[in-house]
Amino acid sequence: MTKTKICGITNLEDARIAVAAGADALGFIFVDNTPRFVTPEQVAPIVRALPPFVTPVGVFWDHPRAHVKAVIETCRLRAVQFHGNESGEELTGYDVPVIKTVKVKPPAEGQAWFRPHVESSLRIQHLRGCAAVLLDSDARWSEGEPRQPIEWEIARQYSTGARVILSGGLTPDNVGRAIAVARPYAVDVNSGVESKPGRKDPDKVWRFVSEARRS
Repeated sequence: MTKTKICGITNLEDARIAVAAGADALGFIFVDNTPRFVTPEQVAPIVRALPPFVTPVGVFWDHPRAHVKAVIETCRLRAVQFHGNESGEELTGYDVPVIKTVKVKPPAEGQAWFRPHVESSLRIQHLRGCAAVLLDSDARWSEGEPRQPIEWEIARQYSTGARVILSGGLTPDNVGRAIAVARPYAVDVNSGVESKPGRKDPDKVWRFVSEARRS
């Protein structure tokens, strides 16, 4: 069964909605000057309220290792996702699973750019022991506007050789088709289940998880 991660959680109410809907993981974005930025002080009590089999994931962007480790400890995170330009060496030395994000240009901009970057990151996963690679749009952050999905057909080529988490432009209306085509280990959604940046829409969250499980 494809796993689901609801990212951009900013409050306990949205966390409880995602958990009730059946999400496997929740994402907390510790990146300053982004629409869904949260502090360790905000996240720690949310994580304490989670049931034991829901994974809290911290999202970081070129943060120093000491900072990341401090947030892991303070918030009791059980996985970390690196969204910046971290090298393979910078992905090592953590006591929790590491996810590396690969930013993918829209299909209209051509596929030649995509393959070497994904293959490079899959080599990092193999050599450095990353738990998964997350394929996302190359847009920095959504301010609530729709995002163009990445190329699912190409993503499928890599889903058999590694744990691929599919993200970028997913919604309750297209996640079923995305899973059928890409066959990912997991799907990740943020703005696609929001009522506004930083606030989740309960109906969209429930429908997203339901469609992902059905697929």
